[in-house]
Amino acid sequence: MTDQTSRRTFLQAAGAGSTLALAGCVGSYANSGQPEGKGGDSGTESGSGTSDGNSSGTLKAGGSSTVFPIANTAGSVWSSNPPADDKEYWGPSQYGIDTDESLADYWAGLYGFEGGDSGNPPFRVSVGLSHSGTGLEKLKKGLVDIGNASAPVDAELPDASEEELNKFKNHVVGVDAQPIVVSSEIKEAGVTKLTAEEVKQIYTGEIENWSEISSYSGEEKEIQAVGRSVGSGTDTAFRANMLGSPDAKMPGVDVRKGQNQQVKTLVQKSNNAIAYMALAFVTPDVPAVKLSFDGKVYEPGKNLAEKSYPLSRDLHCYTYDGTSKKEAAFLRMIVSEFGQQKYVETQGYAKLTAERRKEEKQKLPETTK
Repeated sequence: MTDQTSRRTFLQAAGAGSTLALAGCVGSYANSGQPEGKGGDSGTESGSGTSDGNSSGTLKAGGSSTVFPIANTAGSVWSSNPPADDKEYWGPSQYGIDTDESLADYWAGLYGFEGGDSGNPPFRVSVGLSHSGTGLEKLKKGLVDIGNASAPVDAELPDASEEELNKFKNHVVGVDAQPIVVSSEIKEAGVTKLTAEEVKQIYTGEIENWSEISSYSGEEKEIQAVGRSVGSGTDTAFRANMLGSPDAKMPGVDVRKGQNQQVKTLVQKSNNAIAYMALAFVTPDVPAVKLSFDGKVYEPGKNLAEKSYPLSRDLHCYTYDGTSKKEAAFLRMIVSEFGQQKYVETQGYAKLTAERRKEEKQKLPETTK
């Protein structure tokens, strides 16, 4: 088997296709009860902390299932370390980067890391899956190097002191616009648009039957309101943006799920559900509906990335007590124009603007070359 074939086989198995990677990771982490991140690619923990940020040990990330498709795809390609002539996964000249180095060798080399033997990367990247609050707690405890979150740390850890919060370094890697999705049968019965007030009333328990929605033309049917697990960034962002506070009560919720993939599966199998989830998980059999807010209609595929959309939120990769060179190398790749095109836009999220990319790069340690 050639090196190129081996590399492509690895990428296919390890998660360059985010849907397969997510399904596999849910099976490894979420269902087994194993915490993510600490034991390399297996997803199990061992030891009490991460390796030295300037060493060649595995870089470990974990947390939000919303950020997971970005970080996991980037980490899988990084660990495969494709050569410069692999235009599918690297091809630096396509992005105005002048180098003949393999992908991980180039980005890690900006911080003084030397390339590995036989095409191996200077260090590998392992990305686990749970949700934002768990990822940030593990980051604080030193169990991962990067905590992925789809809500700000002060919303995820509301009891933390200002001194503690200041230890978290926020790196924004993309923008998500949470859509409202419904079961296919509900959309087919005429619910192609909801007002923000209707969504709020559903989740606060004031509206309990689809017949109470004026556009619905089907038989009376109770609403199954699906929420994300308390502590997930998606749930925190929804409460803050739609209900006015990250601590807002949602007595209308019938069931909560830990990951976006689980929400998607539940809505797909139901005939009466409504849910909020990351944009990257919308499919034809889990359709998103338009949302009317402050007199403007927001439509998936058109204008959800606008700042005025109430469910638009930043996606974060947090570091703790500064940002090591190892962490900076990986994050610099993701926030670069190359990374934004290959790992953010391809997952269904909005890229950072040129101005925001510049801001994020300025948060990172200076490169050594």
